[in-house]
Parts: sequence; structure tokens; C-alpha cells
Amino acid sequence: MEAVMGVAAGPIRVVVAKPGLDGHDRGAKVIARALRDAGMEVIYTGLHQTPEQIVDTAIQEDADAIGLSILSGAHNTLFAAVIELLEKRDAADILVFGGGIIPEADIAPLKEKGVAEIFTPGATTASIVDWVRANVRQPAQA
Repeated sequence: MEAVMGVAAGPIRVVVAKPGLDGHDRGAKVIARALRDAGMEVIYTGLHQTPEQIVDTAIQEDADAIGLSILSGAHNTLFAAVIELLEKRDAADILVFGGGIIPEADIAPLKEKGVAEIFTPGATTASIVDWVRANVRQPAQA
């Protein structure tokens, strides 16, 4: 049976991850809770995750999307590593989005590498929830 209105079997599953050495996770926890409160299943990986750990978790948990939170300035390297590993593991159907302290000049190049969306400081939890609902599990991405 085909997905109807972006819904497949069960709720949307999102891995929320803090890659690299960044030690501040308040924003990631706020987003994780907002997604959970919106009816999604959320797996929060905790701090200091490697791209390999994040991709392993997403595959093991059958995630529909990965939300990365980066404040350390290593977004170009870490986002690219996650996208590359998903492709190598034949899991490029897992949508990657992110947020944090990301300069405007870096957003377009990140999207060119395959990051679906970037949320910068000031983005509301409602806008992130709405974006995930509108963009995850769409038939065109299947």
C-alpha cells in the first residue's frame, strides 16, 4: 500500500545527533522533545558522536531522517561525512537536516552536498516540526 499524506508504517523516526567535539546539547534536546511531542519517534544519540556512530544508529533504528546539531564550526566536514557514509552504506534515502551556528555562506554548499535543510538560530520548533512532516517520507524521495 502506498504512503498517504507522507505517512508510512508507524510514526516518522528521527535520529537527533551531536557530532564531533561540541559539548552543548540544549538545542538538540529541545528539538528532540518537540519532534517527540509532535508524535515522531526520536532517538537522541548524546554528545560527541562520530559520523560513523550516527550513521550506524540511523540504520539500526530504521530512521527516516537524521537531524544534526553543530555549534563547533565543524559543520562542513561533519555534515559531508554523514552524507558520504549514508551513500556508502546504501542508506542515502535517510534525509539529513541540521542546525546550529552555521554561517549563511555555508548553507548553499551544504545543501549542494546533500543536506536537505539547515535551521539557524531563531528557527522555531514549530517550523522544524512542520518541515520534517512536509519533507520526510515523501513519495518523490522513495
